[in-house]
Amino acid sequence: MKITMVGTGYVGLVTGSCFAEVGIEVTCVDIDKQKIENLKKGILPIYEPGLEKMVKRNYEKERLKFSTKLSDNLKGVDVVFGAVGTPPDEDGSADLKYVLGVAHEVGQNMNDYLLMVTKSTVPVGTAEKVRAAIQEELDKRGVDIPFDVASNPEFLKEGAAVDDFLKPDRIVVGTDSERAEKIMGRLYKPFTMNGHPVIFMDIISAEMTKYAANSMLATKISFMNDIANLCEIVGADVNSVRKGIGSDRRIGPYFIYPGTGYGGSCFPKDVKALIMTADKNGYDMEVLKAVENVNERQKSVLFGKAMNYFDGDLKGKTFAIWGLAFKPQTDDMREAPSLVIIKKLLDAGAKVKAYDPVAMNEAKRILGNSVELIDDQHEVLIDADGLFVITEWPEFKFPNLKILEKLLKGKVVFDGRNIYNPEELAEAGFDYFGIGRNNKRK
Repeated sequence: MKITMVGTGYVGLVTGSCFAEVGIEVTCVDIDKQKIENLKKGILPIYEPGLEKMVKRNYEKERLKFSTKLSDNLKGVDVVFGAVGTPPDEDGSADLKYVLGVAHEVGQNMNDYLLMVTKSTVPVGTAEKVRAAIQEELDKRGVDIPFDVASNPEFLKEGAAVDDFLKPDRIVVGTDSERAEKIMGRLYKPFTMNGHPVIFMDIISAEMTKYAANSMLATKISFMNDIANLCEIVGADVNSVRKGIGSDRRIGPYFIYPGTGYGGSCFPKDVKALIMTADKNGYDMEVLKAVENVNERQKSVLFGKAMNYFDGDLKGKTFAIWGLAFKPQTDDMREAPSLVIIKKLLDAGAKVKAYDPVAMNEAKRILGNSVELIDDQHEVLIDADGLFVITEWPEFKFPNLKILEKLLKGKVVFDGRNIYNPEELAEAGFDYFGIGRNNKRK
């Protein structure tokens, strides 16, 4: 089979590379010339474990190609995937200009049957807009070329995307065409050998499934953060509560870890988009609005603990930060809690030094010179009045407390991911503040 993947961002590059890995001929298209030239040299625009080697391997074997022209990569193609961005518009709804731009260009240049698949996260009803855009261009050309559209939402976790794609727990495809269903079934056959099926459904349901899934996960996170905050007030330990409810199979142990709130490219955007979809259809998504409100509030919880600890005066203080990415195993800082915490610290007159294992370049791009970025986990601690742990990278989980004691000027740790034992830190002479726990002072 031969496919064209439009967009070389997170979704497009992972998807295209994984298809190439099983022998499918893939061309990834992007209008960013520099990005394409970098990809040809093996320089990736994102960090994702295992992806760089996969891209280089398949490019060398000529199963994976890169181009800046969609029009040159439609001949003989079975499937065109649209994996372009859908940034939130000013009102919170998804901006479809890139998605529909791809559809128009396909209609302007296609000469044989093809299947147009939307891989981007898009609101309900987008497939029909894509279909109309393609048909509009065919009508302008005065040609009658058959085509189908389908929705194939992605369910990849940043930091584990390659494994998620190669060994999926489910593949969702929305289509109204038997021909398209057969093509998609054949395309995904190599990835369903573990027994997990391709779930076929109507297009609107597939579009809704993506938003519903991310919104449900975001809801679990915000619910647990709300519970954590109440635990602190009443004197309970949220870690014990989490274990107690997570053992219930109806709830499960996943996405019930309290912290500083969710971020990234999916949850914040998708929750907003689903709320807007409901508003436009005259329905009020009260639960999701609360989820969003709790999440925004949660991003400031650690800052509030610091303000209380230092009696409301952070001016002239210096704080070290471990972790800038919104989660481990990625350099993605979109909607990251670290950005909220850093801004509040700076606005309060504090100085910030920060370290992240992979997100330093992205941090430099976003934060500029407002923060001192230091490429060493321990050097960043020197003479700091306190440590904020915001992202639970593995290398942060078992710190040498003697080194912390030696380097930190202020013996206080604000643990935004509950990765430390409060008693251990208190015994080592530190004041400790986690999320929803029995926080300890030395």
